[in-house]
Amino acid sequence: MQFVLGLPTDKVHQPHEFLTADAVAEVAQAAEAAGFGAVAVTDHPFPQDKWLAGGGHHAIDPMVALSFAAAATEVIRLMTNIYVLPYHNPFLTARAISSLDVLSGGRVVFGAAVGYLRSEFKALGLDYEDRAARTDQALRLITQAWSGESVHTVDPPFVVEGHTMLPAPVQKPHPPIWIGGNSKRAMRRVVEFGEGWMPMPQPAGVSKLTRTPALETMDDLAERVDMLRGMATEAGRKRPDVCFVPFGMRMTDNPDHDTFSALGEQLSEYESAGVDWLSVPFSGSDRDSLLRSIEAFEKLVIRDRN
Repeated sequence: MQFVLGLPTDKVHQPHEFLTADAVAEVAQAAEAAGFGAVAVTDHPFPQDKWLAGGGHHAIDPMVALSFAAAATEVIRLMTNIYVLPYHNPFLTARAISSLDVLSGGRVVFGAAVGYLRSEFKALGLDYEDRAARTDQALRLITQAWSGESVHTVDPPFVVEGHTMLPAPVQKPHPPIWIGGNSKRAMRRVVEFGEGWMPMPQPAGVSKLTRTPALETMDDLAERVDMLRGMATEAGRKRPDVCFVPFGMRMTDNPDHDTFSALGEQLSEYESAGVDWLSVPFSGSDRDSLLRSIEAFEKLVIRDRN
């Protein structure tokens, strides 16, 4: 079991605590020292006020945040969790991820998904209904661009007549692609394009809003993981990694020591369900409290596990 720590780059109302180069570096270094496998950031370029008021959050640009984290660390992986692919031009995305992979020495995990916020698509001038098709198209084009070879393809509106993107990523054939979403289509996307799956806990009551199926129990999770890995085996693909946010936790939570102790006792259940990575939310009202939470997690979960 490995663990992911989300960088607190959504703390726009506490900029001096969390949105400085020193803060990003200190948190990333603390995560690396504690034994986390990755740090992660999410992607919300222009969220609606109504969504923010209901518990949504801002997010600093993921490539910028992860670049600062990369410069301050040596081995910890750099993850987008998640990057909303249809918000972005696929070739500019490929270029950004490749650049980060090169400069970090091959540490990127590219977590990507379709996205669900209709209001944000609208604000960005993008169609909402075709976002899944554009996600598949983006994955096709990105992996071609990452080859480092001359690309010839017509995939409207993209017409590529002998173009090459260098430097190619350090990781071969490319940085691992992990796909977010609970749907069968997301799982098929993992099998076709990816090396990992990032489902999320999802109460049935909010699945309509997030446009992804409910996932409420450990049995639900184990069943879906078995389904995914069966699909991968049938397609002749390697066993995909599975990264999951623990049940009962949200990105904006500030877990306490009791929560960490309880999670430590549940790790074997997650492993039995087929989970390889747990993405644990950390918050904190200030940097010192966040760093103390990281230390507590190391003591109560990571060190105890090892």
